[in-house]
Amino acid sequence: METSKTEYKTIDEYIANFPVELQAILAKIRAVIREAAPDAKEKISYQMPAFELNGNLVYYAAFKKHIGFYPTAAGISAFQEELSGYKGAKGSVQFPLNKPIPYDIIKRITEYRAAENRQKGKK
Repeated sequence: METSKTEYKTIDEYIANFPVELQAILAKIRAVIREAAPDAKEKISYQMPAFELNGNLVYYAAFKKHIGFYPTAAGISAFQEELSGYKGAKGSVQFPLNKPIPYDIIKRITEYRAAENRQKGKK
């Protein structure tokens, strides 16, 4: 959906680049991730909204027909059954924009990844 090669510095800038309907979805995903991992820090990485907590936590991005969610391979494999109805790859899943966004799954995957990264931080 992005039409230009904008260099985003903040998640706010990223979200503002999209139509209002998509801004609402992106803002809600951001809020869900913040709630699931309140100690995570926001950043832009690979020109996408991202969160880090003892390393990369999750990324997300808007496209013409879907939201891409990138919780790493560990996040995908742990929720493989719940994600089986969506297109995806080793470390990503696509949530189509013509269906309800599964915010609950995003929250649970983020919580899982946050716990995983907190353990990593203790080592």
